[in-house]
Amino acid sequence: MSRLLFAPSLRIIKNSSQTTLPKTRSFASTMAAANPGFPLATRMKDGGTDKLDVWSIFTPANVPADCINLGQGFMNWSPPEWLRKASHETMDADSMSNHYSHPRGRPRLLKALSKHYSPQFENLVKENRELGLDEIVVTAGANCGMHAALTAFLEPGDEVILIEPYFDQYYASIRFQGANTVFVPLHPPSKDNKHPTGQDWKIDIDEFRAAFSPKTKVVIVNTPHNPVGKVFTREELTEIAKVCVEKNVVVLADEVYDCMIYDGLEHVRLATLPGMWERTLTVGSGGKSFAATGWRVGWLIGPPHLITPTAAAHSRIVFCTNSPMQEAVAIGLEQAKERRFFEDQLEAYKERRDVLCSYFDQLGLSYTKPEGSYFVLVDMSPIKMPEDYPTPDSCKGRGKDFKLCWWLAQEIKVASIPPSEFYCAEHANIGESFARFAFCKDPELLHAAGKRLLKLKEYIQ
Repeated sequence: MSRLLFAPSLRIIKNSSQTTLPKTRSFASTMAAANPGFPLATRMKDGGTDKLDVWSIFTPANVPADCINLGQGFMNWSPPEWLRKASHETMDADSMSNHYSHPRGRPRLLKALSKHYSPQFENLVKENRELGLDEIVVTAGANCGMHAALTAFLEPGDEVILIEPYFDQYYASIRFQGANTVFVPLHPPSKDNKHPTGQDWKIDIDEFRAAFSPKTKVVIVNTPHNPVGKVFTREELTEIAKVCVEKNVVVLADEVYDCMIYDGLEHVRLATLPGMWERTLTVGSGGKSFAATGWRVGWLIGPPHLITPTAAAHSRIVFCTNSPMQEAVAIGLEQAKERRFFEDQLEAYKERRDVLCSYFDQLGLSYTKPEGSYFVLVDMSPIKMPEDYPTPDSCKGRGKDFKLCWWLAQEIKVASIPPSEFYCAEHANIGESFARFAFCKDPELLHAAGKRLLKLKEYIQ
């Protein structure tokens, strides 16, 4: 919803090359100009809304109508027919599913989440117990759940450690609390490594430890990782966990891509490591799990002393989550095992990954083979686009990957996302060599995009 609220004002102009450029202004500057007597709260600028966000720049409204969108991570297919049908039947049969739910979530979904996730938490298995309903809160999407958690635990001046590249919504949610961000980059693979995987993006545990201060309150860890596609190993997470326990911080484990892990790799839940359950909120997503990102159903799992204040904050933000869609996600979880839904979906995503990556292989472009999620990070540094190619004002003063991705969308007709947006200014140069492509599209569309991308051969030097 926030992206719609922050949509830019657009005025279309034509330059001498006949390339259509939108002149855009940020939400903050537009509002300030329209209401000079009503200054915006400083958090609007501190949260990054003083500049146009990357999603608005590369929205379908700003690129050619025939451009294939591999930028944003939404699917171009519907949830399975059996799930859509069941959700409709539930709304017709149960009138209460059309009204307010309990702020913590509808009982059916809470029970389904407990049954689905309890076997995945080794600490619970060892204790021979299932998740209690007081250890789960259903939220209006995973993003809102994380915002609620940060609202519950951050004071102005506190610090949050982010591992770069990071999902950009983290930053705004942190700054809106008056807290500050501290950044620790994943170190990218060597240029000599022509076939890197997520394991080749390394976290320096000494750098991670050095990022802590007496003000550090929260750490956010994302695995499987967006945009790298890295699945953190047990060894890496164990080292991260040791520092978090030593420093006594709250941890948000963003694991929304937990059902998209390829090639038999192990997904280690951070909350299951020694000393971590009591300090970790594990984040999940119904939209990611069931190809229904517009349903806006997410959840957080953790001990009651973390869940209760988070639920209280969430209830003051939206009160409760979309009731009929909660029922739909519950049905999905209840029937997923017998229908082999997650197994079949994983194979479908793997096929899509391999389709898109095959075109980068043909181009000879190095990419990080995704171990998880549905994004692939491609090293675009061999591409030499026209240096004088015009770009809109919204791309100026930002990483060179913005200019490249704009050119790709306008001329190659394939939209991608510039990863420098997911770094602080000091580390943005790490992301400038790459572009992020989403493969959560049907194979036919990926083949069509791939054939367009093959036009890049003439620009490779």
